[in-house]
Amino acid sequence: MDDQRRWEELDVDCLVSIFGRVGMESLLLDVPFVCKSWYKATLNPSCWQSLIFPELTTDPFGFNLEDTFIERFVNEYRLDESRFSATAFIKFVISRSKGKATALRLSRCASEDALKYAADDCHLFSWVSCPNGSGIAPRFSENKSSIIQEVIGKWTHLEWLVLGSSYNLENFLGQICIHCKDLSRLSVANAYIGKDTAVAIVSSLPKLKQLILKKANIGRDDLVTLLQGCKELVHLDVSDCIGFNEEDEEISKLASHIANFSSKGSTLFDYDDDDFDGTFYLDEVVYDGYGSN
Repeated sequence: MDDQRRWEELDVDCLVSIFGRVGMESLLLDVPFVCKSWYKATLNPSCWQSLIFPELTTDPFGFNLEDTFIERFVNEYRLDESRFSATAFIKFVISRSKGKATALRLSRCASEDALKYAADDCHLFSWVSCPNGSGIAPRFSENKSSIIQEVIGKWTHLEWLVLGSSYNLENFLGQICIHCKDLSRLSVANAYIGKDTAVAIVSSLPKLKQLILKKANIGRDDLVTLLQGCKELVHLDVSDCIGFNEEDEEISKLASHIANFSSKGSTLFDYDDDDFDGTFYLDEVVYDGYGSN
């Protein structure tokens, strides 16, 4: 038993390899307080290559200081809870990576300032997720916003992008086409995909292999545009969408070359819409129920 090595005596490279997989909460609030050697290991930038931020609970007055993560972080690092700042916290964590981070998922309360800091400090991101409700996704997509030029221009290694909004997506894709030549995976939550957006996806992302548009509002013709134009797709998820029927035979035929295709649960109309009264308006002719007999 005396010959067995103790955890705190493990090789630093071994510790770093393990700690890089435990998740941000444990890396900040558990591991560093076990022993000095573990604390020193957590300072290694390789532990911070994947920056997956937790969701921080907010209320109308700001941050909910009863949030378990915030409460633990404030207590462990002996901070003044009344001055807790999500932006300062995000910058603190990002600085730990020393520019070596390759994956980023921001919390919904993140600011544009936090995103800009991440882009300035880390140029190696290959996977980025900007959730909706953060105040980032809508403004982040505006063509005239200076932040889009600064941020996208530095994400030259980007391969996978997850967005929480499709606001002004076609203009955003134009920037991606210029700066992110290797982007092959795109996921957009609750998107509205009209004609212009569908055409922009086809023309701006020639290497697109995976497209996730679950719960999107996308018309049949616009889906056809994607199926005919995105030649390299191997994964397309348009399940639970509004605008076409999942059993559409032409759609199924056009998607037959895609290894992983799902349109399960998609319908032509949103039958759960509280304002839907069972009356359809098609080609300026009113049909009661599901169509004329």
